[in-house]
Amino acid sequence: MKTKSPVVRYHILDVSFFCLLFSAFCLLLFTAGCEEAGGKKRALNEQAYLLKQEKTQLARQVEQLEADNEQLQKQLQVLAGLPEQAKSENLYELQKIKITRYTNLYDKDKDGKAESLAVYIQPMDTNGDIVKAAGAVDVQLWDLNKTEGNALLGQWRVEPDELRKLWFAFLVINYRLTFDVADKVDKFDEPLTVKVTFIDYLSGKVLKDQRVIKPR
Repeated sequence: MKTKSPVVRYHILDVSFFCLLFSAFCLLLFTAGCEEAGGKKRALNEQAYLLKQEKTQLARQVEQLEADNEQLQKQLQVLAGLPEQAKSENLYELQKIKITRYTNLYDKDKDGKAESLAVYIQPMDTNGDIVKAAGAVDVQLWDLNKTEGNALLGQWRVEPDELRKLWFAFLVINYRLTFDVADKVDKFDEPLTVKVTFIDYLSGKVLKDQRVIKPR
């Protein structure tokens, strides 16, 4: 029995070494599998993020196209409803619109806060003359220093029936539009941007202009 005991011990050592080696191999396989799974997860997350960004951009493009289409449909309806005589007579040919230098925010009640936006618009024909063009006006007030979601401070629509009452011919001939911005502009200490879109109801033209206004 004494001569066989060393052999038994050797077998026990061989089995223990094999078990240790097998355990290390399994650990390596598990670690490699985790790393591979983690890499695939990161790749999927990146793909999901890119797809989300692309979806957002496409949604914005669709919204813009829908808005443009709606505007064109309104122009077609207006032109279709005009009398034939008005269509045939070339009363004027609107070339551009201009936001004049008097456009700005004003403190009407002198309390130290500008609460009124006054927008002065001059429609001009091909000769550079100011004309009382009939149409609808869209006005937007922007703070381009803010993030995209917060940059638009306010927007308004002036229909033709209202616009014709706003013709202002004292010192300067133009349309004078005023809007309440008390709840839209907390503090006017940096430049803002006014954007105007004029839809001419005679020709169907869409004319645009913008102007930076600064604290006085």
